[in-house]
Amino acid sequence: MQITVTNTLGRRKEIFRPWSPPTVGMYICGPTVYDYVHIGHARTFVAFDGIKRYLWLRGFSVMHVQNITDIDDKIIKRASELGVDWKQISETYSRDYLELLERLRVRVDVHPRVTDHIGDIIKFVQGLIDKGYAYVAPSGSVYFDVDRYPDYGHLSGNTSKSMWDQGEEITSEKRHPYDFALWKAAKPGEPWWESPWGRGRPGWHIECSVMSTRYLGPKIDIHGGGSDLIFPHHENERAQSEGLLGDKWVKYWLHTGMLTIRGEKMSKSLGNIISLRDALKEWGPETIRMWVLSAHYRSVLEYSEQSLSQARRLVERLRDIAADLARRLSKETYSHYVKESELATLFRVRELSRNWHEAMSDDFNMGQAVSYVWEFTNTYYKEVTSSESAAVLALSQRVLTEFNRVYAVADDLLEASPVAPETGVEDSLVDLLVEVRSQLRRSKMYDLADYIRLRLSSLGFLLMDKGDITEWKRAVRQGSGNA
Repeated sequence: MQITVTNTLGRRKEIFRPWSPPTVGMYICGPTVYDYVHIGHARTFVAFDGIKRYLWLRGFSVMHVQNITDIDDKIIKRASELGVDWKQISETYSRDYLELLERLRVRVDVHPRVTDHIGDIIKFVQGLIDKGYAYVAPSGSVYFDVDRYPDYGHLSGNTSKSMWDQGEEITSEKRHPYDFALWKAAKPGEPWWESPWGRGRPGWHIECSVMSTRYLGPKIDIHGGGSDLIFPHHENERAQSEGLLGDKWVKYWLHTGMLTIRGEKMSKSLGNIISLRDALKEWGPETIRMWVLSAHYRSVLEYSEQSLSQARRLVERLRDIAADLARRLSKETYSHYVKESELATLFRVRELSRNWHEAMSDDFNMGQAVSYVWEFTNTYYKEVTSSESAAVLALSQRVLTEFNRVYAVADDLLEASPVAPETGVEDSLVDLLVEVRSQLRRSKMYDLADYIRLRLSSLGFLLMDKGDITEWKRAVRQGSGNA
């Protein structure tokens, strides 16, 4: 089953083929830490965590990098308003962000901070100057010459120069009003670092280009963030990165839709910002995760009591089912024979699992996928609870475990669950797949053979090649594994 994604660049659906499968490099723009994390941030971070977890489930190895911008105009302004050192601002809100991300079970492999990469940024900027993509102004600031990059505007769709306003204060020293700052000359009272162009600090856009390529290399599979970052932030990142590194820096650009409250966009000007800490206090991390992952990541998401209450109800049902399965499988004995009356239930659970995978494979259509999760819970209460078949219970637990690897709302219950009983039907199917794989290996069709091994591994079956003989065994389930 192929995975497709909607690439913001070109606005079309494409088959997901990372640069070097099965590894995937994913960079998500993190927060500028000048205030507390709000629920809009959570929407983006949890949505991409769900995407990453599904890729894990499909056998990909994902390297997830998410930055912390700890020096920026907004941080300096906030420090001035409060009369404190800028470092105090960045440290206070960085701690808030990291603590809440942990509560949401969003696992990030590398969390780089801008201030730890000043030397890397200076080197990157100098490379752009050397290639003629950037120039040094009399003040000591360095700007990217947008006209030198002919594909500028195609990510955002802003292809006219009249649409390229960067919203920056200084324009007089630029070659063009839409050129953007790579390095900002220090102003009195502002933090600074030494550079070949004098004392200053990095511009906003250059930071993400540098930190993403440092940890993921010159070719990135997924670059994501909120849709509000497409222009100018991601447009500028793309221009400066491809200017230095060459064409096709990022293969897939993915963006989350905006968050609304009472039908209005969440914004400080409207006074409807809800802090993530307050939302977690009211609803809890499981409900917040399920609420975010119940809507397509690109759609508008409404923050409402109704939608969150529905998410909470689904979490409760999934947790109850996980606990019930653990109790049944550990304390009771079931038949390995599937009665004729129970075959329909077995096939229905299997079909719901397939439908869920099809939805998640279609541009991570979480809104459609969650409808099958609801159907699964209904089927469980109506049919599975009365089953006497080990196969029905084992399959139900396995499907629930796969769901949870993305939603992460019942880790404690599923980690404690015993390994599901073996079933004759399942063993025969695995034996058949192993035999087919052996024939593929003999025919030197190694790509297909490796694919079967990866898929079986993601389903909990480990294959061990010993010469021409392949043996297999079940892996012990430990929750979400990659998390």
